[in-house]
Amino acid sequence: MELRIDRQALVPVVQQIVDALIGWIRQDAVQPGTRLPSIRQLARENLLSQSSVNEACERLVAQGLLASRHGSSFFVAPPPAPDHESSGSLRHTDTPRNRSDFDDGSPWELKLGEGGLPESWRESDDLGYAIRQVTRTDMAGLFNYSTPLGLPALRDQLSRRLKQFNIEADKNLILTTTGATQGLDLIVRTLLSPGACVVVESPGYSSLFDLLRLHRIEMLELPRTPRGPDVEALQSLLATHRPSALFINSACHNPTGSSLAPAVAQRLLELTRQHAVRVIEDDVYADFQNSTRTRLAALDPEVIYLGSFSKTLSSSLRVGFIAAPQPVIARLAQVKGITSMGSSRFCESVLASLLANGAYRKLVQRQRQRLGADMEAVLQVLEDADWEVFGKPAGGLFIWARPPFSDYAGLQRLARRFGVLLSSRTAFSPSGADSDWVRINVAYARDPRAQAFFRAAARDRPPVF
Repeated sequence: MELRIDRQALVPVVQQIVDALIGWIRQDAVQPGTRLPSIRQLARENLLSQSSVNEACERLVAQGLLASRHGSSFFVAPPPAPDHESSGSLRHTDTPRNRSDFDDGSPWELKLGEGGLPESWRESDDLGYAIRQVTRTDMAGLFNYSTPLGLPALRDQLSRRLKQFNIEADKNLILTTTGATQGLDLIVRTLLSPGACVVVESPGYSSLFDLLRLHRIEMLELPRTPRGPDVEALQSLLATHRPSALFINSACHNPTGSSLAPAVAQRLLELTRQHAVRVIEDDVYADFQNSTRTRLAALDPEVIYLGSFSKTLSSSLRVGFIAAPQPVIARLAQVKGITSMGSSRFCESVLASLLANGAYRKLVQRQRQRLGADMEAVLQVLEDADWEVFGKPAGGLFIWARPPFSDYAGLQRLARRFGVLLSSRTAFSPSGADSDWVRINVAYARDPRAQAFFRAAARDRPPVF
């Protein structure tokens, strides 16, 4: 069996073996129970170490794609039995509109609209080293809360990183949070009152919509264009409704992948200043894109800016932050102390170590290079298959695209035939309106199942049942 390993690639060899074996199972429609060649044979035929091949197979066992038998080789595992309570069309293809991402599902299913990187992209070596280092050298980090604003060493590092985006914020203007989700919650519960009116982008971030509903905040929908929010529509909303705040995702927008054009940014800030509207800039996908992209917080120090490391580093290492004027930071810190006692000093110490030793910088460089190559390849496949793309993303995770027909239910059925799962068509609308557009995560879209699905959507109208 030829595995086609590229030793010059950015992807670790073990992960390439995993990907190659998955491709073999999928493309050749290998039947459950089929025995793989021995570890020794696979290693010899592909000039690999037996330990690398064995580790790859063990990973696939953990994912449920392979099974092992004591004293024997590895076998293709059968697909999991249906679980009507936790799986099926409701969980994935008919996801409630307030879910843009997916619950944990079968390893046989490709979640094309997922909101983060695949687990196979995650790198554990540097993270593991930093964890061991903190465990050995910072006993306080193991047992104590962080300071009210967050670990000073981390906030120093964050201040330096923000300067790369031309955002000036010293460490006393930065508050750490348990991920960007807590940051948004602190902002909403501290700066807005029930019944307040805010502007949100459409399409936009479904978890933000859920949070605003929870706090009984009225949402005004602002259409998103490939260059950013529709500023003419914004001008009308501000004049008519007098909202308290505007929530915006400037770069690598979720779900469209678009980024804010400089002229749009300037006009947006002019309008929000004129109408005394607070601007909250969510930039959790910042590190997936070149730092020279326009950020509102770089143009106006009154903008409240949120960031996070969950998307790039680890969803389990929950560290985010808010940069804002001092009076806002003071109020947010007070509410943070009341509602959570403080954030994890251990997680903050681990992140501070990764930032200080340069490991995080190198990690995101590798991710950007890999995403850039995948973005270019997926855009070409979509163009060849006659899909309509919402602008042309210059980086990040997402492409917002529309198939060459309008039967969304048929599209979902077609996707299922290839083992592909789509997000709900209402997930990205504040009002729950249907959309014919699909969020495509480019880190998942290079999978052969996704490629076959894209082409089939152009070649064959899905059957009508």
